[in-house]
Amino acid sequence: MSTAAIPFLSFGSQHDPIREQVLAAVAEVYDSHWYILGDAVRCFEAEYACYSGTTHCVGVGNGLDALYLSLKTLGIGQGDEVLVPSNTYIATWLAVSMTGARPVPVEPDASTYNLNPALLTAALTPRTRAILPVHLYGQACLMGPILSFAQRHNLWVVEDNAQAHGATWQGKPTGSFGHLNATSFYPGKNLGALGDAGAVTTDSAEWAQQLQLLRNYGSRQKYHNEIAGVNSRLDELQAAVLRVKLPYLAEWTAQRQQIASWYHAYLSDVPELILPVTANDSTHVFHLYVVRSSRREALQQHLAMQGIGTLIHYPVPPHMQPAYATLGYHPGDFPIAEELAATALSLPLWPGLTEQQVKRVSEVIRGFLLE
Repeated sequence: MSTAAIPFLSFGSQHDPIREQVLAAVAEVYDSHWYILGDAVRCFEAEYACYSGTTHCVGVGNGLDALYLSLKTLGIGQGDEVLVPSNTYIATWLAVSMTGARPVPVEPDASTYNLNPALLTAALTPRTRAILPVHLYGQACLMGPILSFAQRHNLWVVEDNAQAHGATWQGKPTGSFGHLNATSFYPGKNLGALGDAGAVTTDSAEWAQQLQLLRNYGSRQKYHNEIAGVNSRLDELQAAVLRVKLPYLAEWTAQRQQIASWYHAYLSDVPELILPVTANDSTHVFHLYVVRSSRREALQQHLAMQGIGTLIHYPVPPHMQPAYATLGYHPGDFPIAEELAATALSLPLWPGLTEQQVKRVSEVIRGFLLE
């Protein structure tokens, strides 16, 4: 078996076959002489809304802005609280903080790593205004219970769909459940641009129009500003690239799921290793394939010595970050998130990864944990 290095992420198998299409799309924007909020953005917004099963899509500069502008559109602000996962990328929390509201952590289900709806009640206060579920690692959250809870308590729901393009809950796409739904097209995402990019999806024409104002300095007519907005517009070049890539997403997703099934087959009998679990009614598009081991650091080092790249998603939970020291949390306050941070390891997974490469990664893991 080959001993060639296996990177954590490689774009070659995705990008090489569509290189000419992407360059032609970029050239079309270049030759149009229209570089901000033009045809490429409008067309991608329509196509991604259709893909997401929503009526509207508003392209913005990045995923963090998509979250922040969604919350701002719903009126979240100073003195409010938003229920967020205790284990997520910190952008989820930062978006809440940017509005002046307070992120209130809720622990995940210990097997799926997604927000546990059964724990929402304990986090609810008179200040709670919204829930921000994250479809973590590519698996759809249990949206039914989350939506039911939100309806009972008159709360907004904003989905963080940055890692789960194409996932579904009970057959309905993620990014179509919430009042507003934010996503990122950071290059490493399942649908990735060639730089920062993001979007918000919704079925509300009123909120879509508000988002269009907010992303463009609060203006719909040049030099006339109706509200205090920001500059966060999906770039024409990035939209053009995303338009080329969107039709390939289903094929790339199927490859990700196949790769995950190979890992399952090769690693399922390693007792010390905890593999991903997919909840009933949810699908998983495997943005990441995250395993867990009590010997995570040693395992990661061993894999690196064999030329196999891995990453940790995420090594420090948001409540333990210096950025959130003012919230007053301490070690042990959110033990499931802290356990995940101490044991999770993301293995190589990208469209084009072969079964032989998966087998080699698995054999190195088996050789270390079963020795």
